[in-house]
Amino acid sequence: MDFFENLISERLGGRSFGKSTEIYKFEKIKRAKAEAKKNHPDIPIIDMGVGEPDIPADPKVVQILSEEAGKAENRWYADNGIPEFQNAAAKYLKKVYDLDGIDSDLHIVHGIGSKPVLAQIPICLINPGDITLATSPGYGVTSTYTRYLGGEVYELPLLKENDFFPDFNTIPADILSRSKLLYINYPNNPTGQVASKAFFEKVVAFAKANEIAVVHDAAYAAITFDGYKPLSFLSVDGAMDVGIEVHSLSKAFNMTGWRLAFVVGNPKMVNAYATVKDNTDSGQFRAIQKAGIRALNSLDITDVTCDKYSRRFDLLVAALSDLGFDVTKPKGTFYCYVNAPKGTESGERFEKAENASTYLIKEAQISTVPWDDAGAFLRFSVTFNAEGLEEEKKVIDEMKSRLTKLKLVF
Repeated sequence: MDFFENLISERLGGRSFGKSTEIYKFEKIKRAKAEAKKNHPDIPIIDMGVGEPDIPADPKVVQILSEEAGKAENRWYADNGIPEFQNAAAKYLKKVYDLDGIDSDLHIVHGIGSKPVLAQIPICLINPGDITLATSPGYGVTSTYTRYLGGEVYELPLLKENDFFPDFNTIPADILSRSKLLYINYPNNPTGQVASKAFFEKVVAFAKANEIAVVHDAAYAAITFDGYKPLSFLSVDGAMDVGIEVHSLSKAFNMTGWRLAFVVGNPKMVNAYATVKDNTDSGQFRAIQKAGIRALNSLDITDVTCDKYSRRFDLLVAALSDLGFDVTKPKGTFYCYVNAPKGTESGERFEKAENASTYLIKEAQISTVPWDDAGAFLRFSVTFNAEGLEEEKKVIDEMKSRLTKLKLVF
């Protein structure tokens, strides 16, 4: 018997840990891509499934890291962050989201990327038996940690007929009575839907009526176009009373690997997060935080990024529409969420989006991300590798040519 067989925690599966034969979605995609490369080494994969920016951080941000990395004063633990970064975050919120009254000492704490933040938040709120309400499909870290803590997760499906918003009226009374936390994410991954003030007002009213804390994952909040102005949950009256918002520099500033984020919102909730964080990590490297300040003061980086994504969406949406997909250009994120094809004219039938996605990889060397949580959908990302408009056109034209040959049926 393996030494650790009786030692692994039940939250990880106990004695069953490591023995599951289930293959997770992204591992299946990885394997299908590897098989496609092996079978068609002369045909490059067009990767429309990438969930991170296609370019590195801006040179001016990199320059600050380079200058600060070796300074003696930056060698210390950062703990819950340096005041300069928190101040820059407060000013950024004012400039981009028109948020007034943000006290950088009271309302903001940095995080080592939004993923650890979303993992630590349930520790602040969830006791065994408590429930987290989480939109589905979605980013599952908060749900995973809720379960680790002995809590439960009740999923709120993001249905096309509801414009990809959760319907709070469908939640049973016994679930509401045990619910402690609501996780939402807008602009939304994977649907691309953006929030309105009316929706956020509904969230605040729901939270107050049921004594449920709100965590708004704003990772894509600044990635918007076509007249949609970036919107903060905290801009709605009463939001500061019931929740927090998690901002990341990963998407808006092309800094995914730098791992830098911040939490803003209700002082008691921010303090609770800071307490857990202080007992979990020692803060992000000070030089990275100082580079983050340069980013937060450089809104032009985000402007250029948004222009690029918007341009690529115009090309992608036109191509997918010509192919028969039911598609609308999103106003936020870098994702296009479309109904999966049901098969091909040659007789192939796809029971789920996963089957369709696998077929596209193997037969056309086009990688997407399938979602079957609330209907069968494929997620196309515009973070594919290309430099400039002409290369972007070539990528989309090649994608369209390959998909045309498949003769998809919807």
